[in-house]
Amino acid sequence: MSEENVAWLAKAEVFFERADKAAKTNNFDYAVDMYIEGLACAPDALHSGHIALRQLALLRQVKGGKKPSVMEKVKRLTGKTPLEQMLNAEYLFSKDPDHLPYAEALLKAATAGGYEKTTQWIADLIFQANNALTKPSFKTYMHLKDCYIKIKQFDKAIAACQQTIRLKPNDGELAEEFKTLSAELTVSRGKYDQEGDFRKSMKDREKQENFQNQASVVKTQDYRASAIEQARKNLVAEPQLPRNIFKLADVLAELQTDKTDEEARQLLESAYKNTGDFSFQEKAGKIKVDNIKRKIGEVKELIEKDPQQSDAKVELGKLNKGLKVAELEHYRRCVKNYPTDLKMKYEYGVRLMRDEKYDDAIPLLQEAQREPKHKISAMSKIGLCFFMKGWYADAIDIFTQALDQSEIKDSRAAKELRYNLARSYEKQGDTEKALEIYRKIAQLDFGYKDIRQRVDKLRNKQNNKQ
Repeated sequence: MSEENVAWLAKAEVFFERADKAAKTNNFDYAVDMYIEGLACAPDALHSGHIALRQLALLRQVKGGKKPSVMEKVKRLTGKTPLEQMLNAEYLFSKDPDHLPYAEALLKAATAGGYEKTTQWIADLIFQANNALTKPSFKTYMHLKDCYIKIKQFDKAIAACQQTIRLKPNDGELAEEFKTLSAELTVSRGKYDQEGDFRKSMKDREKQENFQNQASVVKTQDYRASAIEQARKNLVAEPQLPRNIFKLADVLAELQTDKTDEEARQLLESAYKNTGDFSFQEKAGKIKVDNIKRKIGEVKELIEKDPQQSDAKVELGKLNKGLKVAELEHYRRCVKNYPTDLKMKYEYGVRLMRDEKYDDAIPLLQEAQREPKHKISAMSKIGLCFFMKGWYADAIDIFTQALDQSEIKDSRAAKELRYNLARSYEKQGDTEKALEIYRKIAQLDFGYKDIRQRVDKLRNKQNNKQ
C-alpha cells in the first residue's frame, strides 16, 4: 500500500472514531456525517465504514430517527462523480434504511467507481432484502446479476440469474445467459488445478469446449425431429402450460426453415390471442426477425461466391427493407407492452434512428440512458440524432458528455464518439477543433474510416487561408 493511501486511511479512521463516540451519546445525525466524511477518504472501508454505518442506521431507526427531509433528498439524489453519488446515496440510505432504491443507487455508484468490496457488500444486502419481499423485483435481480458479473462473482451472478428465470421462466435469453454464466464459473474455478498447473487447466478447458462443439454437431435432424414430436405430445397432454407452447416453438425454430418458423409463429400468435400474454407475441416477433436475418446471411453468401448475381442483390435489398420494417414493428410492440423495460426502449430507439425518425428516437434513447449497460451507446446515438438534425452544438455537448463518462477512453465506442464530435465541430465551422480531434484519432488508428482524407482536407483548407 502506498504512503498516500496509508495517510488517507489514517484520516478516515479519525472520522470513524468521531462517529463512534457520537453514536454512544445518541448523536446519530452527527455520527452519520462523520461516517460519510470518513468514507470519502476511504471509499472501500468495509467493516469500520460501511458496515458500522449500517449498524448505526438501524439503531437510529429504532430510536425514532427521522427520514431524510425533502431538502436532503434534493441535495443528495445526484452527484458529479461515482464517489459523490455513492456517498449521497449511502447518506439517504442511512436515514431511511428500509428504502431499497437508495441501496440500489449506492450499488450502482459503487460499481461505477470500482469499489469492489463495497459493491459486493451492498449487493449481498439488496439480494437478501429482495428475496424477502412478497413480490421480488425482477429489475433488481437483473441489476444484481450485472454488478456481480462486473466484480467476477459468477456464483452470485448465477444465483441472481436463477431468480430472474423464476420470475420469467419462459425467457429464452435469460436461459442462455444462465448457461454462459455457468461456463464462466467453471472456467474461473478451473484456472488452476490442485497443483497450481495453469497450463493443464487451459488444456482441460479446451477439451471441454471441444466436447461441447462435438455435442452440438451430434444434434442432427433426427434428434430435432424427435424433440419436436415429444414437444407436440407434451402440448397435447397439457395445452394450458405456457412452457409447453414455448418449448414446441423453440424446437420448431431450431430447424431454421421457413415452414417450421411459420408454424412456430402461428402457434405463438394463437396463444397470444387466447391468453393476451404478450410474451407469446414477443417470441413470435423474434422468430420473424431471425428468419429474415438468416435469409440475409444466405443471400450474402451467394453474392460473395458470385458478385455478378444481380437477382441476389435485388433480393438482398428487399430483405434489408423487410428486416427494417419487422424490427420497427417488433420493438414498437415490446415498448408498448413493457413500458418500463429500458433495453426495449434502447432497441426501439436505435431502429427509429436508422429509419431517420430522429425526433421519435431521441426521447426513447434518453430514457434508455438510465440502463448502465446502454448508457454510453445511447448517448452516442442521441448525439448522432442531433447531428443528423443539424443541431451541431447539441451534438457536441452530448458527445463530450459521453466521452467524459466513458470508462475506457481508447475503446472502439470512445473512438466513434471522438470521430462524430470532430464531424460536429467541422459542420459547425470550427475546423481547428475538428482537425485537432481528427489528428489524435489518426495518431492512434491511421486506418480508421476516412480519417486520413479528413485530416488532409482540413489541413489543405488551413494552408489555403494562410
